[in-house]
Amino acid sequence: MKYLIVGLGNKGAEYENTRHNVGFKVVEEIAKSIEANFQSANFGWLAEGKYKGRKIFLLKPDTYMNLSGNAVKFWMQKENIPLENILVITDDLALPFGTLRLKKKGSDAGHNGLKNIQENLGTQDYPRLRFGISAEFAEGKQVDYVLGNWSEVENEKLPERIEKFSKAALSFVFAGIQNTMNTFNGK
Repeated sequence: MKYLIVGLGNKGAEYENTRHNVGFKVVEEIAKSIEANFQSANFGWLAEGKYKGRKIFLLKPDTYMNLSGNAVKFWMQKENIPLENILVITDDLALPFGTLRLKKKGSDAGHNGLKNIQENLGTQDYPRLRFGISAEFAEGKQVDYVLGNWSEVENEKLPERIEKFSKAALSFVFAGIQNTMNTFNGK
């Protein structure tokens, strides 16, 4: 069985530690835990590894957030990975900081990366793992907030949360989405 785990983010040093790049951070943690290394590839950086007998492709698209669907569709087709074996990891303004929410499907909720994936795949029916970043910004400052760096308090809690999300993603691969939702959602 093959799986594609996609961490959403933006390429470039200026975005590295921003809230919008938390998907990159989670797939980097997964790569570390399964001893896989990222290599430059079509539409991004790809790491290949195994977890409990299952082949995992980890992807950090280099297309910028609003064109992430191009990378997802390319690797899904190239490796012949079924829709239900794809997991997209993204930030979510609607959830309090660090909240984990795994869903089988859903709307893009105004997230440009998810919107583009939906357009490219022609469906909303793909699993996604949402990382709560809260919405602590003044009206009209959403872009500055999501492209801003984590606060000092968030930075202290971030490593533990990223590790939890990494474990949830690996549980998705091994135990399936329903068991993983029961075990990790809201934790």
